Amino acid sequence: MTKLDETTEAAATPVEHALRYVTEQHWDVSPGTWLEPTGGALRCSCGSTACATPGAHPARPRWAEEATGSPRTARALWSEHPRASVLLPTGRTFDVLDVPESAGCLALARMERLGATPGPVAATPSGRLLFFALPGTARKAPPLLRRTGRTADALDLTTHAEDDWVPAPPTRVGHRGAVQWVRRPSTGNRRLPDADDLVAPLAYACGHGAPYIVGGLD
Repeated sequence: MTKLDETTEAAATPVEHALRYVTEQHWDVSPGTWLEPTGGALRCSCGSTACATPGAHPARPRWAEEATGSPRTARALWSEHPRASVLLPTGRTFDVLDVPESAGCLALARMERLGATPGPVAATPSGRLLFFALPGTARKAPPLLRRTGRTADALDLTTHAEDDWVPAPPTRVGHRGAVQWVRRPSTGNRRLPDADDLVAPLAYACGHGAPYIVGGLD
């Protein structure tokens, strides 16, 4: 991505980002909460002073039903709250495997060194990497992990599938920072990896979770 592209992306509104995910990736999107400045601080629009993910979680109980892949509907949803964050429902066109950043970077470097093509990968400001994979990956992951002699809990590996979501870059999470692409969606990684492609390298990396730095953010 060029500096001009980065500047253009940074200036884009939430609905413009949502429309890109809908039209370019054919992903469903859902408007989330947003950040409101209050007395020099940033507070989540949900009103909770103890919000765990301020400005980056569903705003309405029926968010999953209202999620859309229609540009027209997306524009209508964000017209109600233009500052609403962009959430990506999981379990539809993709599942997500969620691991500690250090282990995720190690797995990503190992996969690329072996010639594998990871799908999109995002980094959260809480120190996690989100690996996008084919739907069904979350269901297949536990038995594949057991074959390695490990469990998801022991490896700090979380799955996101049906009735769940992840925040889309560049959603900002309170004062912590924004979600960013480590490997952004592109024509080169449009074919998402399956559980067989991801679980083994992630299990290895989570089991050997030493800090490891790769190329940086795209």
